[in-house]
Amino acid sequence: MKKQWRLVSLVSLLALLLGGCGKAFQSTLIPQGEAAKMQYDLLILSTSIMVLVVLVVTAIFLYVIVRFRQRKGQENVIPKQVEGSHKLEVIWTVIPILLLLVLAVPTVTYTFKLADVSAANKKTLDEGTSVVDVTARLYWWEFAYKGEKIITSQDLVIPAGKKVYLNLKGADIKHSFWVPSLAGKMDTNPDNANQMWIQADKAGTYNGFCAELCGPSHALMQFKVRVLNESEYKDWVAAMQKQDGKSVAASVQDGQKVFQQSCAGCHAVDAKDARPAAARIAPNLANFGDRDMVAGIADNTEENVKKWLKDPESMKPGNLMTNKYGKLSDQQIDALAAYLESLKLGQ
Repeated sequence: MKKQWRLVSLVSLLALLLGGCGKAFQSTLIPQGEAAKMQYDLLILSTSIMVLVVLVVTAIFLYVIVRFRQRKGQENVIPKQVEGSHKLEVIWTVIPILLLLVLAVPTVTYTFKLADVSAANKKTLDEGTSVVDVTARLYWWEFAYKGEKIITSQDLVIPAGKKVYLNLKGADIKHSFWVPSLAGKMDTNPDNANQMWIQADKAGTYNGFCAELCGPSHALMQFKVRVLNESEYKDWVAAMQKQDGKSVAASVQDGQKVFQQSCAGCHAVDAKDARPAAARIAPNLANFGDRDMVAGIADNTEENVKKWLKDPESMKPGNLMTNKYGKLSDQQIDALAAYLESLKLGQ
């Protein structure tokens, strides 16, 4: 029994220590933007107040145990009774009120700041205002940039140091948008759109997740937030607006033909993708070759692309691509993988 308790204690201690570990691109405890910093400050403030209360109550508890313990020869001595003391009643009434006020003022202030998405709801967007329609699907993410009129999938690209407003919606069931280092999570519902904003202080790549249990590949429903410097972001937008996937090298034209025959009914390689939202049932692949990941979970290598094309179900169970197209030969898969990897900006 002792050994079991030692093991439980060791595992609990390790869980506590590991729970505080994280990296800047995916930890709520290392905020990388204004929204995340406000939420982190509230977390620290509320935790500090709770710890203070626990320490004070524990100290009083220990003092009372020691000071008023029963002593030999004093079994019949009754300590001074303080029941009905107005002074004590005022103290333990006023102190909690003050602590609640200390917590309530920044909480209410930050709540209104985080909920302010008025800039995204104007009929005509102000110059420089970035609004992205985020659609969660089984099990991938689509990002439609309203001002730039381009569409990406799996990678949300935003400029550093600037608020980006998000209109969040689920295309099938409820999901939840979460980029731990940039902002708290927000549900994506099929029936209504939720709104939030995120901001990243500096360029880099941050991990995003679905935070609502949504099916067998819920844990694999990941995406990236790529943050570029302002000039780099403008160059990226300009390049995406020109990307139509039509002009390709002669070496990958066979793969392009396979794509048009087997994949074009669901996927698009035109970044502007004028199809209505209901018709966009599969990820836009306009800049597939520039992405870090395949299916949002595996390194973007030719080997993983072929594995995904050959057996999507083995990589992401329950995905809607499984059995959507006829069986491809190894030669067709090789050609298609080469074509997909060629879909890069500027090429």
